[in-house]
Amino acid sequence: MGSLPPSLELPSPKISEKSLLELFKSQQNHLNYFFQHLSLPQTLQFTQTLLQCQGTIFFTGVGKSGFVANKISQTLISLGIKSGFLNPVDALHGDIGILSDCDVLVLFSKSGNTEELLKVVPCARAKGAFLVSVTSVEGNALSNFCDMNVHLPVERELCPFDLAPVTSTAIQMVFGDTVAIAMMGARNLTKEQYAANHPAGRIGKSLIFKVRDVMKKKEELPVCGEGELIMDQLVELTSKGCGCLLVIDEAHRLIGTFTDGDLRRTLKASGEAIFNLTVGQMCNRNPRTIGPDAMAVEAMQKMESPPSPVQFLPVINNQNVLIGIVTLHGLVSAGL
Repeated sequence: MGSLPPSLELPSPKISEKSLLELFKSQQNHLNYFFQHLSLPQTLQFTQTLLQCQGTIFFTGVGKSGFVANKISQTLISLGIKSGFLNPVDALHGDIGILSDCDVLVLFSKSGNTEELLKVVPCARAKGAFLVSVTSVEGNALSNFCDMNVHLPVERELCPFDLAPVTSTAIQMVFGDTVAIAMMGARNLTKEQYAANHPAGRIGKSLIFKVRDVMKKKEELPVCGEGELIMDQLVELTSKGCGCLLVIDEAHRLIGTFTDGDLRRTLKASGEAIFNLTVGQMCNRNPRTIGPDAMAVEAMQKMESPPSPVQFLPVINNQNVLIGIVTLHGLVSAGL
């Protein structure tokens, strides 16, 4: 029900690998044209203007250019730079009130003749904001009304009709995000500062979380003395979910580790003799360890390093005292 008779079925659209490759090469050529003709002095002046802004850098645009403007604003925000997106229609109905004479308003428009943006200009100027147009058509109206204009050279759109804004918006995005990274470098943003703006994502966690933030400690640790019989420690080995025993002395200093893999190998090699063996006799006395102030991502790298990966790392202080354990499962659960 609802399907066409066989004689009326429409052919399925198809595209060849060759024609797809040609499109990508054409887009590459269009982007190369942009890079070869972009004015570096204009771009530098634009970047310096944003860097010197004492207030907020607002971006605006209509349609696809609006989406790009919003994205570039979000990039700056993620770098700790005060920025925002100003919808041009909403601006004419009250949102223009957010502008001040300390702000910069960047208007993205391929043609530079977008009616909504042209209506915003006098209102933004009345608020005292510094206006910058970013356009691609020479001699456009918007550039004539703004304090500064940046020309983004576009050879043509990839669209066969030279209409759909696909190349021009790609150029806008490349331009805006590259300027954002230039500002990041000029402001000497550190990894720690960047991570502080991304606390919930993997980026932030890899730069913020330390071993002490993700390790198990105290009652969660599967500890035992080296003189304990292996068979007496099976509950401790399996109940803490670490897959190992952490062998310590009376001062809580780490002696070694004994894993469930060690248990299987010992049982295979010793048979019934395992009932008389102590953990200290069979433990690994040279395990990989890590300190509590190391980055959590470093712990993961250390677990995966040659000669063979491990599932856990004992955490010790400068006196070799055991204070915790970090497991691969714990790191993954933390979002790393």
